[in-house]
Amino acid sequence: MSERNGYGPGVPCWIDTWQPDADAAVAFYTAELFGWEAEDTMPPGVPGKHFMCRLRGRDVAAIASRPDAAPPVTAWGTYVQVDDVDEAVRSALGAGGRVVLDPFGALDGGRIAVVADPAGAALGVWRPAEHRGAELVNEPGAWAMSGLSTPDPETARAFYGRVFGWETDDFGPVTLWRLPGYVGGELEQPVPRDVVAVMTPGGDVAAWSPGFWVDDVERTAERAAGLGGRVLSPPIEGDVGVSAVLADPQGAAFSVSRVGPR
Repeated sequence: MSERNGYGPGVPCWIDTWQPDADAAVAFYTAELFGWEAEDTMPPGVPGKHFMCRLRGRDVAAIASRPDAAPPVTAWGTYVQVDDVDEAVRSALGAGGRVVLDPFGALDGGRIAVVADPAGAALGVWRPAEHRGAELVNEPGAWAMSGLSTPDPETARAFYGRVFGWETDDFGPVTLWRLPGYVGGELEQPVPRDVVAVMTPGGDVAAWSPGFWVDDVERTAERAAGLGGRVLSPPIEGDVGVSAVLADPQGAAFSVSRVGPR
């Protein structure tokens, strides 16, 4: 399942980061950290930059200049595919959330909005068009899954269940978000293949962040620090492997993991 050509409603399908200095972010994430190649795909005459990042020639993420209308927080965004963006926004509002960015047209002809859950964690809703999401997942250098850290797990369970139809399962201290009928992930993974995201309790600020697989977590953490990033949580061995939480030089947090025995 590493190569994908599309997703389905209710499934997280894409990640990007809007940065004050998109060129600096590209320098951090590409060849030196994840081995990505980046191409500026912003149409001529349109202000700002939009870099499509690729691994083995397949789209894995995007790095863009932060739009004027975007919140002044540098972070990675996760996008969930929906059939109707406007209906998803109405559903989020009805479940106690709020609108961060009103629906707008994407560069490929799709439609996007950004909503926040009742605790303030922002998440994109996206109806794709020509670009259909990450084409490579679940391998070193690629996105594997996004996670929600929240001080209010019970409210989050109700919100995401109503908006996306997600169900929950306990997995040690972590909550698994499951979408019945979805088949993703990898055969060898230690969780069911209908898991679409994870949730961890704690902290004062609710936020979504992506997780990437790497061959060597310790080496990746050292490399990130050497490139001007920060190690927010050093490598630690857990139930499914070794993980660390990092931040890029402009503050966007993400995790890196190696699934399996050390």
